[in-house]
Amino acid sequence: MTIRQGEKILVLGAGNFGTCLAQHLAEKGYQVTMWTRSEDVANTINASHKNPKYLSTINLSPRLSATSIINEALINQQSVIVQATPTQTMREVLLGIKKFWRPELLLICAAKGIEIGSLKLPTDIISEILGPDIAIKSTFLSGPSFASEIAAHQPTAVAVASKDASRAAWAQELFHAAHFRVYTSDDPIGLEVAGALKNIVAIAAGASVGIGFQMNSRAALITRGLAEITRIGVALGANPLTFKGLGGVGDLFLTCTSEKSRNFSVGYRLGKGEQLNIVLKEVGVAEGVTTARAAYDLVNKLGVDAPITSEVYRVLYEGKPIAQAVMDLLTREAKPEIT
Repeated sequence: MTIRQGEKILVLGAGNFGTCLAQHLAEKGYQVTMWTRSEDVANTINASHKNPKYLSTINLSPRLSATSIINEALINQQSVIVQATPTQTMREVLLGIKKFWRPELLLICAAKGIEIGSLKLPTDIISEILGPDIAIKSTFLSGPSFASEIAAHQPTAVAVASKDASRAAWAQELFHAAHFRVYTSDDPIGLEVAGALKNIVAIAAGASVGIGFQMNSRAALITRGLAEITRIGVALGANPLTFKGLGGVGDLFLTCTSEKSRNFSVGYRLGKGEQLNIVLKEVGVAEGVTTARAAYDLVNKLGVDAPITSEVYRVLYEGKPIAQAVMDLLTREAKPEIT
């Protein structure tokens, strides 16, 4: 397991995924700082080497420290920035470090989603805040990867994409390990679209199980969900082959088939008749809920046929009964599978 000598890494975000990525990099031998909004969380991590809110049973590496302050001195110490806050807060976080940014920094984005209002993917937000020259050199990490399993050293494979091949290789070298295999891609748009929209399909898959449908139904949702994600991605300029890879079908399969998925859990509980606001209070952040709103507006803007996205949006935001949403999907006009 090789490491790049002299690298210092700042991970923005101390949630499940930010914590597991920071821990993984520290275990590889890097000096890692994890930024969190909470001073109390930062103090607890530094004092006890445990994150009190996320992956709280994991003993964090002594090479991993935490801070709640972002300033020029902190950024100047780093060679790599990993953006792991949710997409809906990404703009605010990047604005906070914009004045300290250096062009030589490697930006690795692990956020999955579409920004509400602007309908922008993470790469578009980076371009708007830090500039197009930074965005085109940025890298995007995604794939079938539950944080708890990464932290437990369960074998995992992900993809890292960039338009700059040397930057993708840099990110690959940073993260790659025997239990965390990293493959490179030149299609960041495809990886971002798949990472965002698979959460919407996972809500639909969970709901189908919640109302009593079995494996035939889930297989149909996953397969047609993949077709829908591919249509949207291609409309945004993605390579259709990306959706056959780790960040596409791999991540979609994982998220739609495991109770560990918060998005699947939200759908399942909605299918059981629970109220969305109550479910979210207990489940926490489920990116698919916010992404569904942005994705619904985006597909209407693009004119792309996206029935699963549309029905999930109507259930979440218009109070449409799940049984009616399912019936409307089932009674759509018959059509060729490949169009």
